[in-house]
Amino acid sequence: MSTATRTPATTVRRALGYVLLVVLAVTILLPFAWMLVSSVKADNEVFTVPIQWVPQHWHLDNWSRIWTEIPLGSYLGNSLLLSVVITFLQVLTGSFAAYGFARMRFPGRDLLFAGYIATIAVPWQAYMIPQYIVMQKLGLVNTRWSLILLQAFGAFGVFLMRQYYLSIPEELGEAARLDGLSEYGIWARIILPLSKPALAALALLTFVTTWNDYMGPFIYLTDNSLWTVQLGLRSFIGEYNVQYAMIMAGSALSVVPILVIFLLGQRYIISGIATSGLKG
Repeated sequence: MSTATRTPATTVRRALGYVLLVVLAVTILLPFAWMLVSSVKADNEVFTVPIQWVPQHWHLDNWSRIWTEIPLGSYLGNSLLLSVVITFLQVLTGSFAAYGFARMRFPGRDLLFAGYIATIAVPWQAYMIPQYIVMQKLGLVNTRWSLILLQAFGAFGVFLMRQYYLSIPEELGEAARLDGLSEYGIWARIILPLSKPALAALALLTFVTTWNDYMGPFIYLTDNSLWTVQLGLRSFIGEYNVQYAMIMAGSALSVVPILVIFLLGQRYIISGIATSGLKG
């Protein structure tokens, strides 16, 4: 609709829409702003009522002290290593399995896919103990391999990638088969290059989930040198006191990698999530 033909009612509706979006954005960003402000306060000022948005005394040294009070660099490195490796494996296995469910024909395919996807509804607490026993028997407790092996496969990733593959014309694969390309070649040379938005969406979701995971490292990693940043922030919770300002500073630092990844790949991520829902 051009500016000349825009009616007053349309202008009002659009303005109200923008106002609503601004309000929602502010509401979402408000907790993050509070976390940043709390990171430069004293511990006894973090939970004051009403909220003190401007600290009486600025403790900017919290951002430097946190690097010396705990081995934060080591924790961040452990989180980054686990997140990158698990993300790579989930994208690889999820895209590969999704190709089989989307393009291959074999008896019981749809039933197997339904059963596999149904595992998403099973709460993790239901099989947490059996998983731990298996890892203990294999001698992998207190190693990164326990988390990597348990999270290298994901039903959600298979579902997301399959939905995207269904939106790719099947004629491309048929033409490639006529040219003598194998199924592996079709997947690697045709399907994957066309699936960058879905791959980016799956990579971001997996990275964020792994980076923010607390229970997994808490259960399987007991050695302090293997702790992730989520476990490391527990060091500020003592028996008689809690260093809230330090926790806020560490939490703000832990958001930076996720923010950078999202800003770099947001165009692919939004496109991938939107397109994956076109077909069932």
